[in-house]
Amino acid sequence: MWERKKLGDVAKITPGGTPSKNISNYWYPKEIPWLSSGEINKEIIFSTDGMISKKGFNNSSAKWIKQDSVLIALAGQGKTRGKVAINRIPLTTNQSIAGIEPSNEVYYKFLYHQLTKDYLKLRLISSGDGSRGGLNKKLLNDYTVNLSSIDEQHKLGILLSHIDNTLQLHERKYEELALIKKALLQKLFPKNDEVAPEVRYKNFNDAWEQRKLGEVGKTFTGLSGKTKEDFGHGDAHFVTYMNVYSNPISDPNMVENVEIDTKQQEVKKGDVFFTTSSETPEEVGMSSVWLSDAPHIYLNSFCFGFRPTVNIFHPYYLAYLLRSNNIRNKMMILAQGISRYNISKNKVMKLNVTIPNIREQQKIGEFFKQLDFLITLHHRKLEKLKQLKKFLLQNMFI
Repeated sequence: MWERKKLGDVAKITPGGTPSKNISNYWYPKEIPWLSSGEINKEIIFSTDGMISKKGFNNSSAKWIKQDSVLIALAGQGKTRGKVAINRIPLTTNQSIAGIEPSNEVYYKFLYHQLTKDYLKLRLISSGDGSRGGLNKKLLNDYTVNLSSIDEQHKLGILLSHIDNTLQLHERKYEELALIKKALLQKLFPKNDEVAPEVRYKNFNDAWEQRKLGEVGKTFTGLSGKTKEDFGHGDAHFVTYMNVYSNPISDPNMVENVEIDTKQQEVKKGDVFFTTSSETPEEVGMSSVWLSDAPHIYLNSFCFGFRPTVNIFHPYYLAYLLRSNNIRNKMMILAQGISRYNISKNKVMKLNVTIPNIREQQKIGEFFKQLDFLITLHHRKLEKLKQLKKFLLQNMFI
């Protein structure tokens, strides 16, 4: 049987405090862990960025919060207010954080997950209006939580914590792989029009060739002369802007319906697409290679296409070459505008690209293809775990 109880009846709520910043021996020597509201986004607190002295503790409203309590941000910038964390060490906090020390009726991990689920509700009850609101001890004391037996709380809290641990594992792996990819895009492609990259595969020693894009292909435009009534139906499809922006290799499923129009340029396998406009120069000229044989596919009107006319590129090599740091930096230089940035396809065609022999291209392209596969795999697992956690939180706590 679950019961609704006021949080103040089943937990001790302790706001923190800040010693005077003008008195140095309140902060030195660094003796006592002291948490600021910005750190609560760590979710599990094993250490603090700040420390205060014993003298600072004794001359402020800072209070000790015992280990395995729930911390909640009473105020803070952006979306910080209402965020919760668990402290795995005894610590003190500033006045923007309160410690919630559960009684024997409440398992701290169970409470943490319930308050995580209630994040928006906690923000709604905050005093004040808009982003300037704040939680306080009285509001938290009166806040009602839904409690089951302590045994059931343990089981539910541990289950959700296991999901959190797995989430963090995949998140770290995803971030690590993304950093590896970023580093290797610098190492495996030449910098600043050099004739060879910093790192090469074993037994590849041939010089790399330099060619202007316009010497090895021609451009074409996306859809033109269309109104919004022309989209959303029909037997043809067009490649979306977000498909080009997001994927070095275009996703054949990220297309939308449009009527067949023989006046439009259909895309072909091996075509390259470039975004022509964006709100920032960093997002202009993003490229994507199309590898599908599907008929009646067009390109959206906010991109232009490039069709190689010389058979010198491995498609995966070309896809990642155009996403390398050297090419991206050149694209940003070409971006023109103030509130919105645009790029000229004629100027893009003047860019030099470096081309090794086809076997070395294949090695590089296939490597990045597999790396992207691993990154996507971890991202999908991460999203599924987030959906599972969201479902459990919505259905476990009424």
